[in-house]
Amino acid sequence: MREVPVMTARMAADLIPDGAIVSVSSSSGLGCPDAVLRGIGERFADVARPRGLTTVHPIAAGDSYGIRGIDHLARVGLLERVIAGSYPSGASNAPPPEIWQMIERNEVEAYNFPSGVLFQMHRAGATGQPGVLTMVGLDTFIDPRRDGGRMNDVTTEELVEVTAFHGEEYLFFPSVRPDVAIIRATTADLRGNLTFEQEGSVLGTLDQAYAAHNNGGLVIAQVKRVVQAGSLHPQSVRVPGILVDAIVVDPNQMQTTQTQYDPAISGEVRTSLDVIEPAAWNIEKIIARRAALELADGDTVNLGFGISALVPRILVEEGMGEDVTWVLEQGAVGGIPLTGFAFGCALNPQALMSSSDQFTLLQGAGFQHTMLSFLEVDRNGNVNVHHLPGRRHVTAGVGGFADISSAARSIIFCGSFTAGRREIKVDDGKVIIGTDGAIAKFVDTVTAVTFSGRRALAQGQRVLYVTERCVMELRAQGMTVVEIAPGIELQADILDRAAFPLTVADDLTYMDPRIFRPVPMGLDLAPTAPSVALG
Repeated sequence: MREVPVMTARMAADLIPDGAIVSVSSSSGLGCPDAVLRGIGERFADVARPRGLTTVHPIAAGDSYGIRGIDHLARVGLLERVIAGSYPSGASNAPPPEIWQMIERNEVEAYNFPSGVLFQMHRAGATGQPGVLTMVGLDTFIDPRRDGGRMNDVTTEELVEVTAFHGEEYLFFPSVRPDVAIIRATTADLRGNLTFEQEGSVLGTLDQAYAAHNNGGLVIAQVKRVVQAGSLHPQSVRVPGILVDAIVVDPNQMQTTQTQYDPAISGEVRTSLDVIEPAAWNIEKIIARRAALELADGDTVNLGFGISALVPRILVEEGMGEDVTWVLEQGAVGGIPLTGFAFGCALNPQALMSSSDQFTLLQGAGFQHTMLSFLEVDRNGNVNVHHLPGRRHVTAGVGGFADISSAARSIIFCGSFTAGRREIKVDDGKVIIGTDGAIAKFVDTVTAVTFSGRRALAQGQRVLYVTERCVMELRAQGMTVVEIAPGIELQADILDRAAFPLTVADDLTYMDPRIFRPVPMGLDLAPTAPSVALG
Protein backbone atom coordinates (compact mmCIF):
# COMPACT_ATOMS: atom_id res chain seq x y z
CA MET A 1 0.00 0.00 0.00
CA ARG A 2 1.45 3.35 -1.05
CA GLU A 3 1.60 5.82 1.81
CA VAL A 4 2.26 9.51 1.31
CA PRO A 5 4.94 10.93 3.61
CA VAL A 6 3.82 13.35 6.31
CA MET A 7 6.40 16.06 6.92
CA THR A 8 6.95 19.49 8.36
CA ALA A 9 6.47 22.60 6.26
CA ARG A 10 10.21 23.20 6.35
CA MET A 11 10.86 19.70 5.03
CA ALA A 12 8.33 20.23 2.24
CA ALA A 13 10.13 23.43 1.28
CA ASP A 14 13.30 21.36 0.71
CA LEU A 15 11.48 19.59 -2.14
CA ILE A 16 11.16 22.76 -4.22
CA PRO A 17 14.00 23.22 -6.72
CA ASP A 18 15.48 26.50 -7.92
CA GLY A 19 13.66 27.98 -10.91
CA ALA A 20 10.48 26.00 -10.26
CA ILE A 21 7.03 27.05 -11.43
CA VAL A 22 4.91 26.80 -8.28
CA SER A 23 1.09 26.91 -8.39
CA VAL A 24 -0.58 27.95 -5.13
CA SER A 25 -4.25 27.44 -4.31
CA SER A 26 -6.01 30.02 -2.14
CA SER A 27 -8.40 32.97 -2.18
CA SER A 28 -7.04 35.48 0.32
CA GLY A 29 -7.17 33.54 3.60
CA LEU A 30 -9.69 31.03 2.22
CA GLY A 31 -7.88 27.77 1.55
CA CYS A 32 -4.47 29.38 1.98
CA PRO A 33 -1.66 26.83 2.61
CA ASP A 34 0.06 29.40 4.77
CA ALA A 35 2.22 26.99 6.76
CA VAL A 36 3.87 25.63 3.61
CA LEU A 37 4.44 29.13 2.21
CA ARG A 38 5.96 30.14 5.54
CA GLY A 39 8.23 27.09 5.38
CA ILE A 40 9.51 28.17 1.96
CA GLY A 41 10.26 31.63 3.32
CA GLU A 42 12.09 30.13 6.29
CA ARG A 43 14.18 27.89 4.06
CA PHE A 44 15.20 30.88 1.94
CA ALA A 45 16.17 32.79 5.09
CA ASP A 46 18.29 29.78 6.20
CA VAL A 47 20.06 28.70 3.01
CA ALA A 48 19.03 31.22 0.29
CA ARG A 49 17.11 28.46 -1.49
CA PRO A 50 14.96 28.02 -3.50
CA ARG A 51 15.83 30.82 -5.92
CA GLY A 52 14.16 32.22 -9.01
CA LEU A 53 10.67 30.86 -8.46
CA THR A 54 7.70 31.65 -10.68
CA THR A 55 4.52 31.45 -8.63
CA VAL A 56 1.01 31.25 -10.04
CA HIS A 57 -2.02 32.22 -7.94
CA PRO A 58 -5.40 31.91 -9.71
CA ILE A 59 -6.99 34.01 -6.99
CA ALA A 60 -5.07 35.72 -4.16
CA ALA A 61 -2.68 34.03 -1.74
CA GLY A 62 -3.07 35.45 1.74
CA ASP A 63 -3.43 39.03 2.91
CA SER A 64 -2.34 41.45 5.60
CA TYR A 65 -4.78 40.38 8.31
CA GLY A 66 -2.89 37.59 10.03
CA ILE A 67 -2.41 35.08 7.18
CA ARG A 68 0.52 36.38 5.21
CA GLY A 69 0.36 34.06 2.22
CA ILE A 70 2.43 35.29 -0.71
CA ASP A 71 4.31 37.76 1.50
CA HIS A 72 6.26 34.77 2.87
CA LEU A 73 7.73 34.49 -0.63
CA ALA A 74 8.21 38.21 -1.28
CA ARG A 75 12.01 38.13 -1.09
CA VAL A 76 14.47 39.34 -3.69
CA GLY A 77 16.18 36.27 -5.12
CA LEU A 78 13.46 33.86 -4.05
CA LEU A 79 10.71 35.20 -6.28
CA GLU A 80 11.49 36.01 -9.91
CA ARG A 81 7.99 36.15 -11.43
CA VAL A 82 4.44 36.11 -10.11
CA ILE A 83 1.24 35.57 -12.09
CA ALA A 84 -1.94 36.16 -10.11
CA GLY A 85 -5.63 36.74 -10.54
CA SER A 86 -5.52 39.08 -7.58
CA TYR A 87 -3.10 40.23 -4.93
CA PRO A 88 -3.31 40.76 -1.14
CA SER A 89 -5.71 43.58 -0.39
CA GLY A 90 -3.73 45.02 2.50
CA ALA A 91 -5.00 47.07 5.42
CA SER A 92 -5.75 50.78 5.24
CA ASN A 93 -3.80 51.47 8.43
CA ALA A 94 -0.74 49.38 7.56
CA PRO A 95 2.11 49.54 5.03
CA PRO A 96 1.38 47.90 1.65
CA PRO A 97 1.94 44.14 1.54
CA GLU A 98 5.52 43.22 0.74
CA ILE A 99 4.60 41.79 -2.65
CA TRP A 100 3.18 45.19 -3.65
CA GLN A 101 6.38 46.86 -2.53
CA MET A 102 8.45 44.47 -4.61
CA ILE A 103 6.27 45.12 -7.66
CA GLU A 104 6.53 48.89 -7.28
CA ARG A 105 10.31 48.71 -6.80
CA ASN A 106 10.64 46.58 -9.97
CA GLU A 107 12.12 43.72 -7.94
CA VAL A 108 9.87 41.04 -9.42
CA GLU A 109 8.11 40.45 -12.73
CA ALA A 110 4.36 40.59 -12.13
CA TYR A 111 1.26 39.83 -14.18
CA ASN A 112 -2.43 40.20 -13.38
CA PHE A 113 -4.66 37.80 -15.34
CA PRO A 114 -8.35 36.84 -14.94
CA SER A 115 -8.88 34.15 -12.31
CA GLY A 116 -11.12 31.96 -14.44
CA VAL A 117 -8.65 32.03 -17.31
CA LEU A 118 -5.83 31.06 -14.92
CA PHE A 119 -7.78 27.98 -13.84
CA GLN A 120 -8.34 27.08 -17.50
CA MET A 121 -4.60 27.54 -18.16
CA HIS A 122 -4.00 24.83 -15.55
CA ARG A 123 -6.56 22.53 -17.18
CA ALA A 124 -4.86 23.09 -20.52
CA GLY A 125 -1.49 22.28 -18.98
CA ALA A 126 -2.86 19.09 -17.43
CA THR A 127 -4.22 17.81 -20.74
CA GLY A 128 -1.32 18.81 -22.95
CA GLN A 129 -3.11 21.63 -24.73
CA PRO A 130 -1.03 24.65 -25.76
CA GLY A 131 -3.23 27.16 -23.96
CA VAL A 132 -6.58 28.90 -23.76
CA LEU A 133 -8.45 30.81 -26.48
CA THR A 134 -10.93 33.21 -24.94
CA MET A 135 -12.65 36.55 -25.41
CA VAL A 136 -12.19 37.31 -21.72
CA GLY A 137 -10.01 40.39 -21.38
CA LEU A 138 -10.37 41.73 -24.93
CA ASP A 139 -10.03 45.53 -25.06
CA THR A 140 -9.03 45.67 -21.38
CA PHE A 141 -5.66 46.08 -19.68
CA ILE A 142 -5.13 42.33 -20.19
CA ASP A 143 -5.15 42.80 -23.96
CA PRO A 144 -1.51 43.10 -25.22
CA ARG A 145 -2.58 46.12 -27.28
CA ARG A 146 -2.99 47.84 -23.92
CA ASP A 147 -0.86 46.44 -21.06
CA GLY A 148 -0.95 42.68 -21.54
CA GLY A 149 -1.63 42.31 -17.82
CA ARG A 150 1.90 43.49 -17.01
CA MET A 151 2.25 45.41 -13.76
CA ASN A 152 5.65 47.13 -13.82
CA ASP A 153 8.60 48.09 -16.00
CA VAL A 154 10.65 44.91 -15.55
CA THR A 155 7.77 42.78 -16.78
CA THR A 156 8.50 42.83 -20.49
CA GLU A 157 7.61 39.39 -21.87
CA GLU A 158 4.30 39.23 -23.72
CA LEU A 159 2.45 36.23 -22.31
CA VAL A 160 -0.87 37.06 -23.98
CA GLU A 161 -1.40 37.10 -27.75
CA VAL A 162 -4.23 38.40 -29.95
CA THR A 163 -5.32 35.88 -32.55
CA ALA A 164 -8.22 35.24 -34.91
CA PHE A 165 -10.25 32.06 -35.25
CA HIS A 166 -13.14 31.63 -37.71
CA GLY A 167 -13.26 35.38 -38.19
CA GLU A 168 -13.53 36.17 -34.47
CA GLU A 169 -10.88 37.86 -32.34
CA TYR A 170 -9.56 36.05 -29.26
CA LEU A 171 -6.84 36.31 -26.66
CA PHE A 172 -4.48 33.35 -26.32
CA PHE A 173 -3.06 32.51 -22.88
CA PRO A 174 -0.37 29.80 -22.63
CA SER A 175 -0.99 26.69 -20.54
CA VAL A 176 0.47 26.36 -17.04
CA ARG A 177 2.63 23.31 -16.34
CA PRO A 178 3.75 23.60 -12.70
CA ASP A 179 6.75 21.86 -11.23
CA VAL A 180 5.03 22.07 -7.83
CA ALA A 181 1.42 22.59 -6.74
CA ILE A 182 0.72 23.64 -3.16
CA ILE A 183 -2.90 23.05 -2.17
CA ARG A 184 -4.94 22.85 1.02
CA ALA A 185 -7.69 20.60 2.36
CA THR A 186 -9.16 19.68 5.73
CA THR A 187 -8.30 15.97 5.99
CA ALA A 188 -5.83 13.62 4.33
CA ASP A 189 -5.68 9.88 4.78
CA LEU A 190 -2.33 8.12 4.70
CA ARG A 191 -2.74 7.41 0.98
CA GLY A 192 -3.05 11.14 0.29
CA ASN A 193 -6.78 11.29 -0.44
CA LEU A 194 -8.11 14.73 0.45
CA THR A 195 -11.47 15.91 1.77
CA PHE A 196 -12.61 19.48 2.31
CA GLU A 197 -15.35 19.21 4.91
CA GLN A 198 -14.32 22.33 6.87
CA GLU A 199 -13.37 24.47 3.87
CA GLY A 200 -15.42 27.33 2.46
CA SER A 201 -14.49 26.12 -1.02
CA VAL A 202 -12.32 23.54 -2.75
CA LEU A 203 -11.17 26.37 -5.08
CA GLY A 204 -9.14 24.97 -8.00
CA THR A 205 -7.15 22.39 -6.10
CA LEU A 206 -7.92 19.44 -8.38
CA ASP A 207 -6.94 21.23 -11.59
CA GLN A 208 -3.75 22.56 -10.03
CA ALA A 209 -2.87 19.09 -8.75
CA TYR A 210 -3.58 17.52 -12.16
CA ALA A 211 -1.45 20.16 -13.90
CA ALA A 212 1.57 19.45 -11.70
CA HIS A 213 1.17 15.67 -11.51
CA ASN A 214 0.57 15.14 -15.22
CA ASN A 215 3.72 17.09 -16.06
CA GLY A 216 5.95 15.16 -13.67
CA GLY A 217 5.71 17.70 -10.87
CA LEU A 218 5.08 17.43 -7.13
CA VAL A 219 1.86 18.07 -5.21
CA ILE A 220 2.17 19.24 -1.60
CA ALA A 221 -1.06 19.20 0.42
CA GLN A 222 -1.48 21.13 3.66
CA VAL A 223 -4.25 19.73 5.88
CA LYS A 224 -5.64 20.09 9.37
CA ARG A 225 -5.44 16.39 10.23
CA VAL A 226 -4.39 12.96 8.95
CA VAL A 227 -6.51 9.81 9.31
CA GLN A 228 -6.04 6.14 8.55
CA ALA A 229 -6.19 4.92 4.97
CA GLY A 230 -9.66 3.82 3.93
CA SER A 231 -11.47 5.93 6.53
CA LEU A 232 -12.63 8.65 4.10
CA HIS A 233 -15.85 8.21 2.15
CA PRO A 234 -14.88 8.00 -1.52
CA GLN A 235 -17.65 10.41 -2.56
CA SER A 236 -16.18 13.01 -0.20
CA VAL A 237 -12.68 12.81 -1.71
CA ARG A 238 -12.17 15.80 -4.01
CA VAL A 239 -8.45 15.24 -4.74
CA PRO A 240 -7.38 11.58 -5.01
CA GLY A 241 -4.25 10.42 -3.30
CA ILE A 242 -2.62 9.28 -6.54
CA LEU A 243 -1.89 12.97 -7.18
CA VAL A 244 -0.41 13.84 -3.76
CA ASP A 245 3.32 13.51 -2.98
CA ALA A 246 3.65 15.11 0.46
CA ILE A 247 1.39 16.04 3.36
CA VAL A 248 1.98 18.91 5.79
CA VAL A 249 -0.22 19.08 8.89
CA ASP A 250 -1.24 22.42 10.39
CA PRO A 251 -3.91 21.80 13.06
CA ASN A 252 -4.36 25.56 13.48
CA GLN A 253 -5.01 26.51 9.85
CA MET A 254 -7.70 29.16 9.64
CA GLN A 255 -10.84 28.54 7.62
CA THR A 256 -10.62 31.97 6.00
CA THR A 257 -9.24 35.40 6.88
CA GLN A 258 -9.55 36.02 10.63
CA THR A 259 -12.01 33.12 10.88
CA GLN A 260 -10.81 30.05 12.70
CA TYR A 261 -13.84 27.93 11.89
CA ASP A 262 -17.55 28.47 11.24
CA PRO A 263 -19.43 25.30 10.19
CA ALA A 264 -22.12 27.39 8.48
CA ILE A 265 -19.47 28.57 5.97
CA SER A 266 -18.53 25.02 5.03
CA GLY A 267 -22.17 23.94 4.84
CA GLU A 268 -21.99 21.54 7.77
CA VAL A 269 -24.81 23.29 9.61
CA ARG A 270 -27.43 25.93 8.84
CA THR A 271 -27.53 29.00 11.02
CA SER A 272 -30.19 31.65 11.53
CA LEU A 273 -29.92 34.72 9.30
CA ASP A 274 -30.48 36.77 12.46
CA VAL A 275 -26.69 36.74 12.90
CA ILE A 276 -26.40 39.08 9.90
CA GLU A 277 -26.47 42.65 11.17
CA PRO A 278 -28.32 45.32 9.18
CA ALA A 279 -26.10 47.52 7.04
CA ALA A 280 -25.36 50.96 8.51
CA TRP A 281 -27.55 53.82 7.28
CA ASN A 282 -25.32 55.70 4.83
CA ILE A 283 -24.91 56.38 1.13
CA GLU A 284 -23.43 52.92 0.55
CA LYS A 285 -26.67 51.41 1.80
CA ILE A 286 -28.65 53.74 -0.47
CA ILE A 287 -26.66 52.49 -3.47
CA ALA A 288 -27.11 48.84 -2.46
CA ARG A 289 -30.85 49.36 -2.00
CA ARG A 290 -31.21 50.78 -5.50
CA ALA A 291 -29.20 47.88 -6.93
CA ALA A 292 -31.50 45.43 -5.12
CA LEU A 293 -34.47 46.81 -7.07
CA GLU A 294 -33.02 45.26 -10.23
CA LEU A 295 -33.56 41.75 -8.88
CA ALA A 296 -36.45 39.37 -9.37
CA ASP A 297 -37.53 36.37 -7.33
CA GLY A 298 -35.63 33.30 -8.50
CA ASP A 299 -32.78 35.16 -10.17
CA THR A 300 -29.26 33.75 -10.14
CA VAL A 301 -26.91 36.64 -9.41
CA ASN A 302 -23.14 36.98 -9.21
CA LEU A 303 -21.63 39.34 -6.67
CA GLY A 304 -18.38 41.28 -6.47
CA PHE A 305 -16.47 42.99 -3.70
CA GLY A 306 -17.24 46.51 -2.45
CA ILE A 307 -20.60 48.25 -2.13
CA SER A 308 -22.31 45.57 -4.22
CA ALA A 309 -21.51 43.04 -1.47
CA LEU A 310 -24.10 44.82 0.72
CA VAL A 311 -26.99 43.85 -1.57
CA PRO A 312 -27.57 40.39 0.02
CA ARG A 313 -27.82 42.10 3.43
CA ILE A 314 -30.50 44.40 2.01
CA LEU A 315 -32.51 41.35 0.96
CA VAL A 316 -32.08 39.79 4.41
CA GLU A 317 -33.43 42.97 6.02
CA GLU A 318 -36.44 42.76 3.72
CA GLY A 319 -37.11 39.13 4.68
CA MET A 320 -36.05 37.87 1.24
CA GLY A 321 -32.55 36.69 2.00
CA GLU A 322 -32.79 33.50 -0.02
CA ASP A 323 -35.21 34.55 -2.78
CA VAL A 324 -32.17 35.17 -4.99
CA THR A 325 -29.46 32.56 -5.57
CA TRP A 326 -26.02 34.13 -5.28
CA VAL A 327 -23.06 32.56 -7.07
CA LEU A 328 -19.51 33.48 -6.05
CA GLU A 329 -16.38 32.87 -8.10
CA GLN A 330 -14.81 30.98 -5.18
CA GLY A 331 -17.49 28.32 -5.56
CA ALA A 332 -20.43 29.02 -3.24
CA VAL A 333 -23.92 28.63 -4.74
CA GLY A 334 -26.78 30.04 -2.69
CA GLY A 335 -26.78 31.14 0.91
CA ILE A 336 -25.82 34.66 1.98
CA PRO A 337 -22.45 35.97 0.76
CA LEU A 338 -20.39 37.35 3.60
CA THR A 339 -18.68 40.74 3.68
CA GLY A 340 -15.41 41.95 5.18
CA PHE A 341 -12.72 39.42 6.08
CA ALA A 342 -14.85 36.44 5.06
CA PHE A 343 -15.71 37.75 1.58
CA GLY A 344 -15.70 34.89 -0.92
CA CYS A 345 -17.56 32.63 1.52
CA ALA A 346 -21.29 32.28 2.03
CA LEU A 347 -23.41 31.50 5.06
CA ASN A 348 -25.63 28.43 4.53
CA PRO A 349 -24.55 27.67 0.94
CA GLN A 350 -26.66 25.26 -1.11
CA ALA A 351 -23.59 23.89 -2.87
CA LEU A 352 -19.84 24.40 -2.86
CA MET A 353 -18.51 23.96 -6.38
CA SER A 354 -14.90 24.13 -7.44
CA SER A 355 -13.85 27.56 -8.67
CA SER A 356 -12.90 26.04 -12.01
CA ASP A 357 -16.42 24.74 -12.53
CA GLN A 358 -18.01 27.93 -11.22
CA PHE A 359 -16.16 29.93 -13.86
CA THR A 360 -17.74 27.73 -16.53
CA LEU A 361 -21.09 29.12 -15.37
CA LEU A 362 -19.78 32.68 -15.07
CA GLN A 363 -17.87 32.93 -18.35
CA GLY A 364 -20.86 31.42 -20.12
CA ALA A 365 -23.27 34.03 -18.66
CA GLY A 366 -25.44 31.40 -16.99
CA PHE A 367 -26.96 33.94 -14.59
CA GLN A 368 -29.31 36.95 -14.73
CA HIS A 369 -27.16 39.76 -13.26
CA THR A 370 -23.75 40.52 -11.92
CA MET A 371 -23.27 43.25 -9.32
CA LEU A 372 -19.80 44.77 -9.30
CA SER A 373 -18.04 47.87 -8.02
CA PHE A 374 -15.92 50.55 -9.69
CA LEU A 375 -13.10 53.00 -9.01
CA GLU A 376 -13.51 55.07 -12.17
CA VAL A 377 -15.83 55.27 -15.19
CA ASP A 378 -15.13 57.21 -18.38
CA ARG A 379 -17.07 58.72 -21.28
CA ASN A 380 -17.11 55.38 -23.13
CA GLY A 381 -18.48 53.46 -20.17
CA ASN A 382 -15.10 51.84 -19.52
CA VAL A 383 -14.59 50.85 -15.89
CA ASN A 384 -11.39 50.76 -13.86
CA VAL A 385 -11.68 48.53 -10.82
CA HIS A 386 -8.14 47.24 -10.41
CA HIS A 387 -5.76 50.21 -10.63
CA LEU A 388 -5.50 52.98 -8.05
CA PRO A 389 -5.11 56.29 -9.92
CA GLY A 390 -1.65 57.71 -9.37
CA ARG A 391 -0.22 54.38 -8.14
CA ARG A 392 1.70 51.71 -10.01
CA HIS A 393 0.15 48.75 -8.26
CA VAL A 394 -3.31 47.28 -8.57
CA THR A 395 -5.77 47.20 -5.68
CA ALA A 396 -6.76 43.58 -5.22
CA GLY A 397 -6.48 43.02 -8.97
CA VAL A 398 -8.84 41.84 -11.67
CA GLY A 399 -9.75 38.52 -10.00
CA GLY A 400 -12.85 37.09 -11.63
CA PHE A 401 -14.12 40.53 -12.70
CA ALA A 402 -13.06 40.15 -16.34
CA ASP A 403 -14.34 36.57 -16.59
CA ILE A 404 -17.72 37.58 -15.19
CA SER A 405 -18.26 40.87 -17.01
CA SER A 406 -17.07 39.69 -20.42
CA ALA A 407 -20.40 38.10 -21.36
CA ALA A 408 -22.87 38.89 -18.55
CA ARG A 409 -26.28 39.88 -19.85
CA SER A 410 -26.88 42.49 -17.16
CA ILE A 411 -24.13 44.32 -15.28
CA ILE A 412 -24.91 46.61 -12.35
CA PHE A 413 -21.93 48.66 -11.23
CA CYS A 414 -22.24 50.15 -7.75
CA GLY A 415 -20.21 53.06 -6.40
CA SER A 416 -20.27 56.60 -5.10
CA PHE A 417 -20.32 59.48 -7.61
CA THR A 418 -17.22 61.15 -6.13
CA ALA A 419 -14.42 60.16 -3.75
CA GLY A 420 -12.42 61.90 -1.06
CA ARG A 421 -13.53 63.65 2.10
CA ARG A 422 -17.17 64.58 1.79
CA GLU A 423 -20.33 65.22 3.76
CA ILE A 424 -23.31 63.57 2.11
CA LYS A 425 -26.33 62.50 4.10
CA VAL A 426 -29.89 61.39 3.61
CA ASP A 427 -32.52 63.41 5.46
CA ASP A 428 -36.30 63.38 5.12
CA GLY A 429 -36.11 61.22 2.01
CA LYS A 430 -33.61 63.47 0.22
CA VAL A 431 -29.91 63.31 -0.55
CA ILE A 432 -28.16 66.38 0.84
CA ILE A 433 -24.64 67.20 -0.28
CA GLY A 434 -22.87 69.39 2.25
CA THR A 435 -19.32 69.02 0.97
CA ASP A 436 -18.79 66.95 -2.15
CA GLY A 437 -15.78 64.74 -2.69
CA ALA A 438 -12.91 66.44 -4.48
CA ILE A 439 -11.94 63.34 -6.46
CA ALA A 440 -13.91 62.72 -9.65
CA LYS A 441 -14.85 59.12 -10.37
CA PHE A 442 -16.54 59.83 -13.70
CA VAL A 443 -13.46 60.84 -15.67
CA ASP A 444 -12.65 61.56 -19.29
CA THR A 445 -10.34 58.53 -19.55
CA VAL A 446 -9.91 55.83 -16.92
CA THR A 447 -6.42 55.12 -15.59
CA ALA A 448 -6.71 51.52 -16.77
CA VAL A 449 -9.49 49.59 -18.50
CA THR A 450 -10.82 46.63 -16.54
CA PHE A 451 -14.17 46.58 -18.39
CA SER A 452 -14.67 47.68 -21.98
CA GLY A 453 -17.77 49.75 -22.64
CA ARG A 454 -17.15 49.45 -26.37
CA ARG A 455 -17.37 45.65 -26.26
CA ALA A 456 -20.41 45.80 -24.00
CA LEU A 457 -22.30 47.90 -26.54
CA ALA A 458 -21.21 45.65 -29.40
CA GLN A 459 -22.46 42.58 -27.53
CA GLY A 460 -25.75 44.12 -26.44
CA GLN A 461 -25.01 43.92 -22.73
CA ARG A 462 -27.18 45.99 -20.41
CA VAL A 463 -24.93 48.10 -18.17
CA LEU A 464 -26.11 50.29 -15.27
CA TYR A 465 -24.01 52.53 -13.01
CA VAL A 466 -25.77 53.03 -9.67
CA THR A 467 -24.65 55.89 -7.40
CA GLU A 468 -26.15 57.72 -4.43
CA ARG A 469 -27.34 60.61 -6.60
CA CYS A 470 -28.27 59.06 -9.93
CA VAL A 471 -28.46 55.97 -12.07
CA MET A 472 -26.78 55.95 -15.48
CA GLU A 473 -27.05 53.50 -18.36
CA LEU A 474 -24.53 52.84 -21.10
CA ARG A 475 -26.24 53.59 -24.39
CA ALA A 476 -25.10 54.04 -27.97
CA GLN A 477 -25.31 57.82 -27.55
CA GLY A 478 -23.11 57.70 -24.46
CA MET A 479 -23.37 57.59 -20.70
CA THR A 480 -27.01 58.48 -20.01
CA VAL A 481 -28.59 59.67 -16.76
CA VAL A 482 -31.86 57.75 -16.42
CA GLU A 483 -32.74 58.36 -12.75
CA ILE A 484 -31.97 61.10 -10.24
CA ALA A 485 -32.22 61.06 -6.44
CA PRO A 486 -34.64 63.35 -4.57
CA GLY A 487 -32.83 66.46 -3.34
CA ILE A 488 -30.18 66.32 -6.06
CA GLU A 489 -29.76 69.11 -8.62
CA LEU A 490 -29.21 67.62 -12.05
CA GLN A 491 -26.86 70.33 -13.32
CA ALA A 492 -24.85 71.18 -10.21
CA ASP A 493 -24.60 67.77 -8.56
CA ILE A 494 -24.36 65.48 -11.59
CA LEU A 495 -23.63 67.10 -14.94
CA ASP A 496 -21.10 69.60 -13.58
CA ARG A 497 -19.38 66.94 -11.45
CA ALA A 498 -18.57 64.59 -14.34
CA ALA A 499 -15.42 65.24 -16.38
CA PHE A 500 -17.23 64.57 -19.65
CA PRO A 501 -20.67 65.44 -21.05
CA LEU A 502 -23.44 63.17 -19.84
CA THR A 503 -26.58 62.55 -21.85
CA VAL A 504 -29.90 62.98 -20.01
CA ALA A 505 -32.69 60.57 -20.88
CA ASP A 506 -35.89 62.09 -22.27
CA ASP A 507 -37.84 59.99 -19.75
CA LEU A 508 -35.65 60.88 -16.75
CA THR A 509 -37.29 59.72 -13.52
CA TYR A 510 -36.72 59.96 -9.79
CA MET A 511 -35.12 57.03 -8.03
CA ASP A 512 -37.62 55.07 -5.95
CA PRO A 513 -38.36 57.16 -2.81
CA ARG A 514 -38.43 54.04 -0.61
CA ILE A 515 -34.65 53.81 -0.98
CA PHE A 516 -34.08 57.01 0.97
CA ARG A 517 -36.01 56.28 4.17
CA PRO A 518 -34.43 54.28 7.03
CA VAL A 519 -37.23 51.74 7.28
CA PRO A 520 -37.79 48.49 5.36
CA MET A 521 -38.68 49.21 1.74
CA GLY A 522 -41.32 46.54 1.41
CA LEU A 523 -39.26 45.01 -1.37
CA ASP A 524 -41.22 42.68 -3.62
CA LEU A 525 -38.48 41.69 -6.08
CA ALA A 526 -40.59 42.77 -9.02
CA PRO A 527 -38.96 42.13 -12.41
CA THR A 528 -38.44 45.86 -13.03
CA ALA A 529 -37.57 48.63 -10.59
CA PRO A 530 -40.41 51.05 -9.83
CA SER A 531 -39.78 54.68 -10.69
CA VAL A 532 -41.49 58.01 -10.15
CA ALA A 533 -41.78 60.32 -13.17
CA LEU A 534 -40.33 63.79 -12.83
CA GLY A 535 -43.02 66.43 -12.63
